[in-house]
Amino acid sequence: MLYTPTKRAKNKLIKAFKIVAFLYFLIGIVLYMFQEKLLFLPTVLAEDYKYTSVYNFEEITLEPEDNVTLNAIHYKVEKPKGVMLYFHVNAGDLSRWSKVSEFFVAKNYDVLIMDYRTYGKSKGKLSEQAFYNDAQLFYNYLLKQYEASEITIYGRSLGTGIATYVASKNKAKQLILETPYSSITAVAKHRFPVFPIKWLLKYKFPSEDFIKNITCPITIFHGTEDKIVPYQFGVKLAEQAKKDQVNFITIDNGSHNNLVTFEAYLEGIDKIL
Repeated sequence: MLYTPTKRAKNKLIKAFKIVAFLYFLIGIVLYMFQEKLLFLPTVLAEDYKYTSVYNFEEITLEPEDNVTLNAIHYKVEKPKGVMLYFHVNAGDLSRWSKVSEFFVAKNYDVLIMDYRTYGKSKGKLSEQAFYNDAQLFYNYLLKQYEASEITIYGRSLGTGIATYVASKNKAKQLILETPYSSITAVAKHRFPVFPIKWLLKYKFPSEDFIKNITCPITIFHGTEDKIVPYQFGVKLAEQAKKDQVNFITIDNGSHNNLVTFEAYLEGIDKIL
């Protein structure tokens, strides 16, 4: 005998459906309204904060437009092998990430690392285009002191999308990407598969499109156990570049924040630098 739901059961089902639909709609609104707080986790530094380092450096502040200040640190060594333009991750500020970038200063490279708007001492309204414009501003800053053939562009996590954009618009020596994504949209769809991410997301960072226009050599490092930007997205990004242009280095058992502890990463960096 087929089961025929009673009117009361039907009402319960309708009520449950309405609750689920309401929650779905509510979560979608939260994702849209608060996506900047989910994507970007800046920490703020006082304007009089003093950076310290065992290496020689210069603190830089650029003001590309009204109410925008961009803070950066430019490390300089004697007789550098070249200069690295370093784009850091979505959390923290220069008080942390400048120390991380000193890994490359120790390899006898000048390094320029900036804080994005709202990070550290930098100020200004965030937008995807602002990330790109500010990054290009610092690339242009370096061109006043170095040849394009001396500039290595390095991006880590969030910074990989910005680095890939800059490399697609300029003729640098090389591009190095650590734990990159094919696009922020793809990663967001992976995390929130039931939502229309394409329409909700303001920040796309389509690295898979930018990488097609890059002419310099590209090196990608990605760990197989990365839970933040899964390994598959690094592979997908590499597939969009010219095959003879990309050196993809897999870090077995590497996660999102520990690649520097693996010999494969250290050997790869030493080889390309």
